[in-house]
Amino acid sequence: MRKLILLLTLIPLITTSYAQRAYFTTGTNFSMFNFDSPMAMTTPLKSGTGATFEMGMSKVLKSESLSYTIGLNLNEYNSVAGDFANSYTWNTKYMGVNNSIDYSIGLFGKFRMMLQGGLNLSTIVYGKQSINGAYFDLIKQKEFSGLNISPFAHLSIQLPIQDLGFLSVGYGINKSFFPMNSSQEKLSITTNQLRFGIHFNIN
Repeated sequence: MRKLILLLTLIPLITTSYAQRAYFTTGTNFSMFNFDSPMAMTTPLKSGTGATFEMGMSKVLKSESLSYTIGLNLNEYNSVAGDFANSYTWNTKYMGVNNSIDYSIGLFGKFRMMLQGGLNLSTIVYGKQSINGAYFDLIKQKEFSGLNISPFAHLSIQLPIQDLGFLSVGYGINKSFFPMNSSQEKLSITTNQLRFGIHFNIN
């Protein structure tokens, strides 16, 4: 697993000499955990918020409207649950690599719209669960550890900045799965994102 993540993190360095754009995005994750367990939770799960950060490179393909993007990211996936007697919180951070194909079209004036579809591969780097004030480490819990596979789609509006690149604001959604989890308790995470970015032309 560590070798796979290391290999994927080297890809942006390998492709830098051919990339035409560097970018940095940040935003907020709104995540909902879904546990499939023999012992169902008696308290309802609610969405939690966290941060998302990403940096990487984009390379324009044969068509100016089509590009390939690869980036490194850090995502916080959090959730809460509770009632009058009990309270639970889950706070996690996942570091990974995403790959996407991007398609952009002109809107009006200088504005453009971009649709991205791709796959993110990540692994947990921090995880804490709080149960009524007591804290537990999640990093070694099978339902949270191992490879996290997240197909995603992003939609953004771009405003070009002359001789620099463009700014972007958009919405994203992804679904996280943990295929290496062999325990009886299965976890999936549905995340909605609000994203803001700055993109620099480097060619």
